[in-house]
Amino acid sequence: MRLRRITLALGQALGLVALGLANGCGPAPVSPAKPQSITTASGVPMIVVPAGSFKMGSDDHEADERPRHEVSLGTFLMDQFEVTHDLFVKAQLPNPSRWQDDSRKPVERVRWREAKLYCNERSLMEGFTPCYDEAKPGWPCDFAANGYRLPTEAEWEYAARAGSSRLFSFGDVAKLKANGWFADNAGKRTHVVGTRRPNAWGLHDLYGNVSEWCQDIYEPVYYQNSPVQDPLGPAEDGTDARRVMKGGSWKASASMCRASFRKGQRTGDTDACFFTDYCGFRCVRRVTPTEVQSLIVKGASEK
Repeated sequence: MRLRRITLALGQALGLVALGLANGCGPAPVSPAKPQSITTASGVPMIVVPAGSFKMGSDDHEADERPRHEVSLGTFLMDQFEVTHDLFVKAQLPNPSRWQDDSRKPVERVRWREAKLYCNERSLMEGFTPCYDEAKPGWPCDFAANGYRLPTEAEWEYAARAGSSRLFSFGDVAKLKANGWFADNAGKRTHVVGTRRPNAWGLHDLYGNVSEWCQDIYEPVYYQNSPVQDPLGPAEDGTDARRVMKGGSWKASASMCRASFRKGQRTGDTDACFFTDYCGFRCVRRVTPTEVQSLIVKGASEK
């Protein structure tokens, strides 16, 4: 396995953030103007999402978004863009998408298990330990493994908000057309990733284009008992339960693109005729503050 090659685009302020975390100083403010980014060994751009706390959910909208509650998360990497056709095929997986006219579009019609399979394949490609155990029913996730996985619902919303407490990280819904592809501007189809504005942390297409699978089982009342630190969703029971999807899609209303909006989606894992052409995903990988520092040093030496 060749050495992992990583390139980093860092501002001085973000370097200080990572140093503060490594020294146990706690979460520090992140400069939205200089997002911290890497490129993985398999060529996937990712953003280093800093550890921190935020208010998850909403007390002003749907019942399953209540109560708004405090959540704290450790540092993790998140794909800068939704997984595209070319990345899916690069992992030697058959492309299930309805629209295959441009390899830079997000893969869609993806079953939950297919998304997990991609995470495992990408982990192996880069020399990491896969998170999902394909030998066990339901492919349970080992959160201690260093490979790729689907984001938890909390990780997804934290990354989408990018430090904002508003419905959209960029502010008013009137700005949504410039920041995402949804029913009012998508023309009833997906679009090439990264063609709308990123959020303050440099992440694209979190609002619209395709809805994104999360790791969590969907439970309407889960927020009433959610733990504060790194919530993983309701306990797994091995069944083909509905899973959380976030972010809206090309066919979604503006309200469905809100950071706090939740949807419980059937996985399609046991459905031979799964043609839900708005289901996509992106990957995350948990990293320690020490590993972030290592990535900074390694990236600087390889420039």
